[in-house]
Amino acid sequence: MTTKDMSGKVALVTGAASGLGRATALKLAATGANLGLVDLNETGLAETAALLAEHGVEVLVHAADLSQAAACAEAVAATVARFGRLDALCNVAGLIYLANTPQMPLDQFQRTLDVNLAAPFLLSQAAIPHLLESHGAIVNVASSAAFIGEAYAAAYCASKWGLVGMTKAMAMEFVKQPIRINAVAPGGMITNIVTNFRPPENCDIELIKRFSGLRGVVEVDDVAGMILLLASEAGRGFHGACINLDAGITAG
Repeated sequence: MTTKDMSGKVALVTGAASGLGRATALKLAATGANLGLVDLNETGLAETAALLAEHGVEVLVHAADLSQAAACAEAVAATVARFGRLDALCNVAGLIYLANTPQMPLDQFQRTLDVNLAAPFLLSQAAIPHLLESHGAIVNVASSAAFIGEAYAAAYCASKWGLVGMTKAMAMEFVKQPIRINAVAPGGMITNIVTNFRPPENCDIELIKRFSGLRGVVEVDDVAGMILLLASEAGRGFHGACINLDAGITAG
């Protein structure tokens, strides 16, 4: 077995209807992994499943709103019920609302924390017993926003900073047990989050440009490749790490 061979293994990927989640599912399928695909977007999930058909892997499509606590446990349970095991949990789903802090609606703030931070915790909580059994891995998708302040993104930054801290805390909790827990922190990518970008009213565009990379956007495929590495045996040396893949945004 090659170090990235996931044949016979099972990965659960959230946010799998598009963007980085879809790219991650394709990378995992190319190495033989059977997949549980989770997203709110049922149409996008079906499209992802169709793209995976050429790889000959088994796919479970599970539509869920991960801002709801019960949905997180149900997604893990459905995947394990279908495949009988779980080897990797890839917490890719995320969202961002840009807003002037004094005007940000409470429901947007809360949903940001629910999807970006609480959902990875609850999914991990449900997945860890199965991952300990399979000597598996958790890969959380953070952001360059976990390391620098970004104007108009207080909720998003808070959620991603929290996700990195949670990754490291869980890694220490399970440092003596057969599970790997890591994160990857990409810079801006061409995904739905970027294409649907809407700056807040009366914002200072110069401040937004401060967290735009001088080398341009990060390739989605490169980030998906890092998630695959961390989810597979190729990443066996990583535990409690957060890999910054941001084309230098956080370098200085």
